[in-house]
Amino acid sequence: MAVEGDLVHMGALIGAGLACTGMGGAAVGVGHVVGNYLSGALRNPSAAGGQTATMFIGIAFSEALGIFSFLVALLLMYAQ
Repeated sequence: MAVEGDLVHMGALIGAGLACTGMGGAAVGVGHVVGNYLSGALRNPSAAGGQTATMFIGIAFSEALGIFSFLVALLLMYAQ
């Protein structure tokens, strides 16, 4: 019985580690959003002010996915 419990715990930790890859994806997403915003702002500085709110919404959605994956990792590690 102890071996089965250890295997379940090990599987939960591996799953938590895999869920943490979502946090890396969020970082890549934020970099992509900000990079594209800066690219467009340098091409057309007069339109940059109108796109700032859109950039922050994109950042918020990307970070929300990272936070969700962090919560999934915490649930996998500690909710047993």
